Amino acid sequence: MNPLIVGSRGSPLALAQVALIKSRLPGVPVETVIIKTSGDKFLDVSLAAAGGKGLFTKEIEDQLLAGTIHVAVHSLKDLPTDLPDGLTLAAVPAREDARDVFVSCRYNSLDQLPNGATIATGSIRRKAQLLAKRPDLKIVEIRGNVATRLHKLADFDGTILAAAGLKRLGLWQNVPGYRWQLLDIGTMIPAVGQGIIGCEIRQADTGTSRILAGLNDANTMACAEAERALLKALGGGCQFPYAGHATVVGDQLKLVAGVFSPDGQQAMRIEVTGSTIEAASLGKQAARTLRPPAA
Repeated sequence: MNPLIVGSRGSPLALAQVALIKSRLPGVPVETVIIKTSGDKFLDVSLAAAGGKGLFTKEIEDQLLAGTIHVAVHSLKDLPTDLPDGLTLAAVPAREDARDVFVSCRYNSLDQLPNGATIATGSIRRKAQLLAKRPDLKIVEIRGNVATRLHKLADFDGTILAAAGLKRLGLWQNVPGYRWQLLDIGTMIPAVGQGIIGCEIRQADTGTSRILAGLNDANTMACAEAERALLKALGGGCQFPYAGHATVVGDQLKLVAGVFSPDGQQAMRIEVTGSTIEAASLGKQAARTLRPPAA
């Protein structure tokens, strides 16, 4: 059997995600091609200032379109809702914990933070939701991989990281000197696609589609469809403070979504529920409520 060629960023988290995909494809030889993206090159500017959309995916998708790789493996929250012509999201394995985590060297929880405490985050979604609850906080920009952010944390009162990344790297509650608080969805709505690994392929590549079919998790795909439909209808990406998180129980999908002003002074949240077969429609429905059409 010819090897399945997988394209990925070279960060420890990205490679951990590729390893997870490999583990779900027993008997399939896999080769990994590391591709540096714009998001990896421009670490001195914020994601919003750099344009946000496609910063961590475009160069990988270019290789996919060129046929030099068979599969592009992404953190789904980095993948724009509009894919290039000829590409499709073929499979997603079961979702890891989608919640955010407060991490600090000094405090056990957000509630323990003193007035005017400094939180480091490069996410305007996290910034907006923090300021909505704690307008006294000082939010400062931080970029880099998980290890870099943890290393820099001594200079700040805390940061917010994705639980999925910490768990996939084996770091969750496993690094001496750090304190951890999982944030429930009511406190911090995750990013669209957070905790989901997306496998993107060429639409015409039926062979790769068959190989990946076995690792696809139907409930996770339904959640991805609802969340991505929400984001597409809102017209946003990581440069806008939008958030959305779906869960499935039985054949019912619940989507919690929010839109915030960057300063956190305006916040609107909504919850919609319906059948998993209507996942995309539920995302669009939530978007219509969060952003009413102009009169």
